[in-house]
Amino acid sequence: MMKKLKLDFELVPEELWYANLRSMLSPQDWDVVRRDAYKRAGHKCRICGAGGRMEAHEKWSYDDELALQKLDDVLALCHNCHLVKHIGRAQLVGQEGAAMEHFMKVNRCSQMDYHEALAKVNEEYARRNKIEGWTTDVSWLKTRFGLDIRLSYRR
Repeated sequence: MMKKLKLDFELVPEELWYANLRSMLSPQDWDVVRRDAYKRAGHKCRICGAGGRMEAHEKWSYDDELALQKLDDVLALCHNCHLVKHIGRAQLVGQEGAAMEHFMKVNRCSQMDYHEALAKVNEEYARRNKIEGWTTDVSWLKTRFGLDIRLSYRR
């Protein structure tokens, strides 16, 4: 059994694909949200500490019983950590090798540990994909920025 990972995967249920803050917010509001994340992180990756160009990553939690996806934070991540977080996309665009290398480097673990963690998150992903009628709570935006967003998307 692996220790707690510093960098892990986050797979979003298919019903919730393509719904992200950048597409829900105006460009001006998205800039406020992402720049706040970069500033809070000191313009360094919140996971590995790398500097340089940051990317904004939406941190969601899931309540499977309520079929609820809740926005918990927006984090500043380097490209490589963001690639690992979205491992499904990395696989689709042929970047799994780079993601795996970064995962192993940050977590100081083996390729076997990588595959074990990936299998575990894929089981969780399969279970969540059987749940229908997900709702999304972005009240974090109102609490932090005063943004009152009403979501209206469905697949």
